[in-house]
Amino acid sequence: MAPERTEIKAETAPSRPKNPVLPTKQLTGIIGALALAAFLMIMNETVLTVALPAIMADMDISASAGQWLTTGFLVTMSVVIPTTGFLLQRFSSRSLFVFALSSFLVGTLIAIFAPSFAFLLLARIIQAVGTAIVLPLLMTTTLSLVPVHKRGMVMGLNSIVISVGPAVGPTVSGAIVHAWGWHYIFVLMAPLAVITLILGIIFIKLPSNARKLPVDIFSVILSALAFGLLVYGIASIEKASENMGLTVATFVVGLASLALFIKRQIRLTREGKELLNLTPFASRNFTFAIVLIMIAFGTLLGTIMMVPIILESGKGISALAIGMMLLPGGLAQAIVSPIFGRIYDKHGPRPVLIPGAIMLALGQWMYVTVTTETELWMFMICHVIFSIGLALLMTGLMSSAMASVNPRLYGHGSAIFSTGQQLGGAIGTTIFITVMSVLSNNELAQGSDLAQSLFTGAHAAFIVGALLGTIGVVLSFFIKVEKRA
Repeated sequence: MAPERTEIKAETAPSRPKNPVLPTKQLTGIIGALALAAFLMIMNETVLTVALPAIMADMDISASAGQWLTTGFLVTMSVVIPTTGFLLQRFSSRSLFVFALSSFLVGTLIAIFAPSFAFLLLARIIQAVGTAIVLPLLMTTTLSLVPVHKRGMVMGLNSIVISVGPAVGPTVSGAIVHAWGWHYIFVLMAPLAVITLILGIIFIKLPSNARKLPVDIFSVILSALAFGLLVYGIASIEKASENMGLTVATFVVGLASLALFIKRQIRLTREGKELLNLTPFASRNFTFAIVLIMIAFGTLLGTIMMVPIILESGKGISALAIGMMLLPGGLAQAIVSPIFGRIYDKHGPRPVLIPGAIMLALGQWMYVTVTTETELWMFMICHVIFSIGLALLMTGLMSSAMASVNPRLYGHGSAIFSTGQQLGGAIGTTIFITVMSVLSNNELAQGSDLAQSLFTGAHAAFIVGALLGTIGVVLSFFIKVEKRA
């Protein structure tokens, strides 16, 4: 088949029936239920960062084993998210929501009663399945139902979910662990999940646009190998010296699977049988937005994973105090996101993305200056500036990335965007923790005390984050108003 004919076929393929224009009250209920679910789930992604020492002591496990509670979560999401483009076309929004919340609730209940570390890890994996479905579902539903002239504002509210959730996770867990113990993180999460599930059942009532589509099993296998192994390999780099052969093999198989997956999706797209449609990458805006979201989410997770370590282990500050220090940053994000969403609606992406990228980079450069003598309030200021920049970026990136995507590909575009977030988060966390660990261990070997060693390692890690943030500033100038073909 000639390329020209293939392109025409792809563009003129039957689209799903359009959703009706909904009353404001119903639309608010639908987006609200999805946003609440996403907030709860993505907060859960980082909620164990502060609680990990208590879990390690309670279950008598090592730090490397305990880290799997986060790594396993990321790997599972990276495996499931690429399939959501297909799932969003195959099943109704209501069915996917109920399945996602039910999975999350089952995982939460297992975590409450987990008799061993293996059961707790299983609980996190089941929770991750639900999280992986809800995030693309929220974005796709917003794009499908919200009028274009209001989309920036709603995406701004959604960005609160995606960026504030991970930021307040340590705050919440710090307070709960300090007061009652780590089990109560899940005890309090369970009724919230039940309430959210009920709200979704009440409000998410849309005509089903589901279509019977064949699933390409080989694509599913390749996707799982590619994204699962790559995220696992990235998360394992810190321990690569202990088993270099396994680490290299993980990356080789993961990259080979990714290449085969991409090649197969391009071929299957011509037949309308793809698992993940990669056509959105034809847009420069979309491609740059994916790179920028990876930088933003990578620096976010890297920062909130590393800061508690250097403050708790290096300065002896309590988990509760660290959580409260991080809280103003989350509140600042919640305040500015909808405001700059309206600015995006009126003036396009640049007045939001460029200042956002600059503030994110500035926050990272300010973190570079911290030392063992730095007061806690200075950490708070660094985090607030960084958080505001992140909020602006998240607001503009989600809207501008999808603006050039054909509506029938919203599900696939959302899946790609969410996959980029998780890959960025895994890469960022690994870079920050690995750089800090390597340099701090060297300092310890030379006779430095623990605090000075940790801050020396953190200094180098923050320089890497600041350089990535500066690259993000450059990229932000290339994202412009772009209309769909």
